[in-house]
Amino acid sequence: MVRAAATAALLLAAASIAHAADACKGTIYLTFDTGSQSQAELIADTLRRHHVKATFFLANEKTVRGDWSLDPAWADYWKARVAEGHAFGSHTFDHVYFQRDEADGRIVVKPQFGAHAGQKQTWTQQQYCDELRRVDTRFVQLTGRHLDPIFRTPGGHSSPNILAAAKSCGYRHAGWAPAGFSGDETSSDKFPNAVLLKRALDNLKDGDIFMAHMGIWSRKDPWMPANLEPLISGLERKGFCFATLREHPDYR
Repeated sequence: MVRAAATAALLLAAASIAHAADACKGTIYLTFDTGSQSQAELIADTLRRHHVKATFFLANEKTVRGDWSLDPAWADYWKARVAEGHAFGSHTFDHVYFQRDEADGRIVVKPQFGAHAGQKQTWTQQQYCDELRRVDTRFVQLTGRHLDPIFRTPGGHSSPNILAAAKSCGYRHAGWAPAGFSGDETSSDKFPNAVLLKRALDNLKDGDIFMAHMGIWSRKDPWMPANLEPLISGLERKGFCFATLREHPDYR
């Protein structure tokens, strides 16, 4: 009797999952890159209320609290996101911008933070790998968990040498769809929040990756909190579901 009841419960759960999948008209993959962290709590609260899982790309960036996004003071924040089932990738530890490829496989870069902030450097592919892994090492220290084997370059600018370097140490690059650019780094005078929201809701389609930052210093009228909740609610009304990049066919 107990076994029959357990079997019935499992069948009901499976049917519910199948119904939920059938109800989805498509899947959107929300991703967030670290930034000023001014919207970190808002993002966590909004995702939790909507039962949405997202993917976070982490760099050690200066925050509005005067510390750094991968400081020990942020351990509880990242541990909570791990417990909620989100995914995590490397965004390079010092938020390192790509400049150009060299013919010998090396990469010219410019870190935004760290000991060499603002200085152009020429790295070997091993050095680029080491930079990706610095985030993983710190994340393990903060949360006890490794990153997923994905990364995103600052600005999304990649290159053959970067992709080869990352592949050699097990990372795949994850950009975003054209419709998935939030525009949160653009001028709010030229691109008001209402325009950016409408563009996303009108154009996002099944399988698209969406990108926003966890706080931007430069934008006068921040993209969040104005747009995150309306974006998620609007996509839900259109029948979309959400998943992490672990479930994306290109990365799982």
